[in-house]
Amino acid sequence: MMRLGKQIARWRPAQGAVRFIAPRVDPTLLRLSRGRISTAVVTPQPLLMHTGAKSGLRRTTPLIYFTDHDRVIVIASNFGEPRHPAWYHNVKADPRVFIAVHGKTSAFIGTEITGDERDRLWGLATQFIPSYLDYERTAAPRRIPIVAFTPAARIQADQTR
Repeated sequence: MMRLGKQIARWRPAQGAVRFIAPRVDPTLLRLSRGRISTAVVTPQPLLMHTGAKSGLRRTTPLIYFTDHDRVIVIASNFGEPRHPAWYHNVKADPRVFIAVHGKTSAFIGTEITGDERDRLWGLATQFIPSYLDYERTAAPRRIPIVAFTPAARIQADQTR
């Protein structure tokens, strides 16, 4: 299934559907199905709930992710566009977010990953979704950010020690 998904992801019409239709349909599909159904059939998809940096309004964005220990890792690829995605700017302005996965919503704190850790996670991401390599080429000279969302409860526990 993943192999098929990787081939479809490189097909232009599929990219257009994912880019323009999925963000409008997936929040409802994911909520109603408790995280089991989305247009991203072969990749896991959480709902990122964040606050608009300028508007202050609550935003919900479906994203693709993987985990690294207890962190949720998200690539701010914006489909290889020259600008960062809006959700990235919102998380930089207010890193306190909620993430819903499989019908369960939890509080997280987002942090941009840099240096060797970013390189390690980028390597994992491109193994999982090879189209990120295409996005990296088309986004140049923009360096695609990687954001790690750490459970807020863990951060609070670490601060009280």
